[in-house]
Amino acid sequence: MPRVVGVTETGIRRRVVRRLLRWLGVLRDDLWTTRPDPLPPSVWLRWLPHGVMWLVAFGVTVGVVAPLMDGGGVGGSVAFAIGLAAGAAVVFALWRPVPAWWLSTAAMMVGALEVRRQLLAGGSHGFTWPWTAGGLIGHLAVLLLLALRVPTRVAVEALAVTLLLTYLVEGVLGAPDFQPTGVLAAILFTVVVVLGTALRGRREASRALVEQTTLTAEERARRTVLEERSRIARELHDVVAHHMSVISIQAQVAPHLVADPSEELKENLAGIRQNALEALTELRRVLGVLRSEHPETPEASADPATGTAPHAPQPTLDRIETLVENTRAAGLTVVLRCSGERWSLPPGVELSAYRIVQEALSNVLRHAPGAEAHVHVEYLPIGVVVEVANTRPTRRAAPSEGAGHGLLGMRERAAMLSGVLLAGPQQEGGYKVYAYLPASPADRDPLPASPSATGRTRPATTPTDPASARHPADDSKEDTA
Repeated sequence: MPRVVGVTETGIRRRVVRRLLRWLGVLRDDLWTTRPDPLPPSVWLRWLPHGVMWLVAFGVTVGVVAPLMDGGGVGGSVAFAIGLAAGAAVVFALWRPVPAWWLSTAAMMVGALEVRRQLLAGGSHGFTWPWTAGGLIGHLAVLLLLALRVPTRVAVEALAVTLLLTYLVEGVLGAPDFQPTGVLAAILFTVVVVLGTALRGRREASRALVEQTTLTAEERARRTVLEERSRIARELHDVVAHHMSVISIQAQVAPHLVADPSEELKENLAGIRQNALEALTELRRVLGVLRSEHPETPEASADPATGTAPHAPQPTLDRIETLVENTRAAGLTVVLRCSGERWSLPPGVELSAYRIVQEALSNVLRHAPGAEAHVHVEYLPIGVVVEVANTRPTRRAAPSEGAGHGLLGMRERAAMLSGVLLAGPQQEGGYKVYAYLPASPADRDPLPASPSATGRTRPATTPTDPASARHPADDSKEDTA
């Protein structure tokens, strides 16, 4: 039994020692440290300098009024006005340092002249003149705030005027039986102006360093973007341009490899070659944009190989019939209808409308085999409306490797021009793409959500992903055109 009691007491002592050591460790971590613990941002801290300057202004006022009345022999009302002006100049210097300096200088001059009058009359023996202690402190505060806020030239000019007035009052006018303070004031004023100018220069240097660092970071980011664009351009040129060139050459040579080729075969091969050449032209234009530092400039569309603009112009709605013919040659039945008076739209609107129709017809070819496409281009006084609708496909579409970027690109083109693009399945089956592109960003979409007098309607739904628009009869089929 005694042995058990001894073991228990030993365990208790060990626990006590461990707790004591743990407490000492916590105490060491809490108190034996030099880590910084800054105060949180506070409105009171921001106003602390203003409060300090108000206290300084009060002290300056008292420090000017009392000596002028007691030892200077100046009347109470005049002394109070001079002291109030000197104190107000300290506070006023927080917002208007130059006018505050003039106010403080004027208070000094008036006070010095009043005391000089008393000295000449035989009173105020041994008075500190022309600067009293309170006036000297107040003017030092004003000069410091002035040097911190204004350019160096202005601070030096204010210092020079102050020293000149001090010399004129003490050295030229003079007075009998006084304790001169002009030399001490000149030294202190010079030190304060030099200190304030140095602090202001350091602050401006820090600000310039921050701006330069920001510019360097922006330049580095810009160079990174340009390098990435160049890499993409190289990959596009090495892969896509090569294959398109091969397709064009093979389409040109193919009729000569067949004995007595039919006219239909020649036309199809010629169409393939023409489409390949146009694709190469567009690819060169894209490469020029990717490799340009300023893709928004006209030079960005230059041929990257020659540095000149490609001969083929940007496609416009004038080439919509050619686009439809090429699509028909690929095996799709397309009905084109144009309404309204044709007029010259802005180049960006023409190009975007053409690209939207082109992408919509490409989607019909990929995702709606056997369907019939209806293209409607309506010219409005304020813009253009393009619609591409297809009927229900007659057979299942082959699996698509696309990621739905075509529809996203059409939406971005419309949004860039402050237009509207809606896409979704139709109630009778099929799919419909509607786009309104205004000639001016201020022109709103004229088409209401309900059928209009012309019979045009918006798509029933507006899915953001082409894969979300399924045919009602076959949920596994993507109908994204």
